[in-house]
Amino acid sequence: MGYEESKIEGRNPVIEAFRSGRTIDKLFVLDGCQDGPVRTILREARKQDTFVSFVSKERLDQLSETRHHQGVIAIAAAYTYASVDDILDRAREKGEDPFIFILDGIEDPHNLGAMIRTANLCGAHGVIIPKHRAVGLTGVVARTSAGAINYTPVAKVANLGQTIDRLKEEGLWFVCADMDGELMYRTDLKGPIGLVIGNEGNGVGRLLKEKCDLTAAIPMKGDIDSLNASVAAGVLAYEIVRQRMG
Repeated sequence: MGYEESKIEGRNPVIEAFRSGRTIDKLFVLDGCQDGPVRTILREARKQDTFVSFVSKERLDQLSETRHHQGVIAIAAAYTYASVDDILDRAREKGEDPFIFILDGIEDPHNLGAMIRTANLCGAHGVIIPKHRAVGLTGVVARTSAGAINYTPVAKVANLGQTIDRLKEEGLWFVCADMDGELMYRTDLKGPIGLVIGNEGNGVGRLLKEKCDLTAAIPMKGDIDSLNASVAAGVLAYEIVRQRMG
């Protein structure tokens, strides 16, 4: 179910948003404010493992659209998130080996939207993103996905490394996009697979890379040394599709 991405301002509206089950991607709270209603909001945020940022009044005023934020502004997701189990169930229902995108710290909403679109078109069963230091399902992401967000489940998890460990127990293995890896055409990419793509500046984090079973490199023939993250995801994803079809 989709929502219009929105800012929710004021203590009671934010409390009601949490209690109604809205997915809150980020919560901004006035630094030093710890009265009863704010403590209630922070408890609700902990239950949902929402990212909380304590900021100055000036920052809240900049974010505010109403000028009546009362020290709290919540950013509600444009779409509800799936669970990792939902993604695995989707593969089972189709009778296919799971194929999942794992996106490490994608911060550009246009890149995330493009990757969700690619995931849908190449037959991936879902996308997993981290709760922290990454963009969530914003309105820009939804629009850039060209409707794919309505069909491809996106799960948001607290720890990508632990999620990979759990998926390995389900039989998946993981390939990481990396310039220093084996050329992708020489790599066996069949079977239940997770494709790990790193963020726009730093690539896949070291700890996550160490959890991957192998690294795959895209051949580069030009004068610069890297592709846009969403383009790299598309190139590798379609090599996986090619091998799965063979």
